[in-house]
Amino acid sequence: MSEENDPVTRLEVVGAAIVRGDACLVTQRGPEAAREASMWEFPGGKVEPGEAPRAALEREIREELHLDVEAGSWLGHGTHVDDQVVIELDVFLATITGGEIRLTEHYRYGWFTTEQLDGLDWAPADRPILPALAAFLRGRSER
Repeated sequence: MSEENDPVTRLEVVGAAIVRGDACLVTQRGPEAAREASMWEFPGGKVEPGEAPRAALEREIREELHLDVEAGSWLGHGTHVDDQVVIELDVFLATITGGEIRLTEHYRYGWFTTEQLDGLDWAPADRPILPALAAFLRGRSER
C-alpha cells in the first residue's frame, strides 16, 4: 500500500489552561522532551467515543494530575498533523475545585505568568490558542 493511500487517523484531544490567581498551568511532555524548547502542552488528553469534550477534560485531569476541575470557557483550537495522524486540539479554561498541585512531586509542571507566555517557544498546534489565553490572563491581572 502506498503512503498516499494510507488511512488518516483523526484524534480529538482536549486540554486546559488551569488558572490560579494570574498564573496558568502547562506541562512538559516528559523529561527527555523537556530539553526541547517547544515541548509544552496543556494538561488533558483524548476524548473517548461519545464523550463530551468538557467531561473528557475533567476526567483526564483527574487521572493525570489528581485534581478536580470545572471546565469553563473555550479558549481556542489548534490542529497538528504527525505521520498520518491529525490531532484536533481544543483548549478550555479550567478552575480547580479540589486537590492540590505539589510542585515537589510533579517536577515537570510549571506555572507561568502572563508576561512569561510570550517568552516560550510553543508547539505549532498550541499557537492559535495563545492570543486568547494571553488576553484572558491580562484581563484578570487588570482587575
